Amino acid sequence: MVESRYELGDSRNANRLPVRLGLSGVCWASLALIASMHVYEVRPRKDHRGVDLISDVLPFGRLWYGEPNAVANAIGYAEHRSRSHDAVIRVYDAAGNVIETNQRTSDFKEP
Repeated sequence: MVESRYELGDSRNANRLPVRLGLSGVCWASLALIASMHVYEVRPRKDHRGVDLISDVLPFGRLWYGEPNAVANAIGYAEHRSRSHDAVIRVYDAAGNVIETNQRTSDFKEP
């Protein structure tokens, strides 16, 4: 396990969080990195009429897709909406299990 030289109350870690990296230990991640990632969920509707695209970064919280290719359209919209941010798009089944995960890196390039 990796030991951290800084404690949680240390002022050098004011904008950083401890993040556990599986079995390899803990590292400090910047809040800016965590906050800039967009997280989307594609979940089937309880009334079986399509899927909902859910995220905190959407202006209204969720979007409803009801057409036959609803999952593909929801993923496409999430990728388009997060062009300048890193994104994780998780597709869930009716039981709440993750059946697909898409990770997308930003197209934004620093000058």
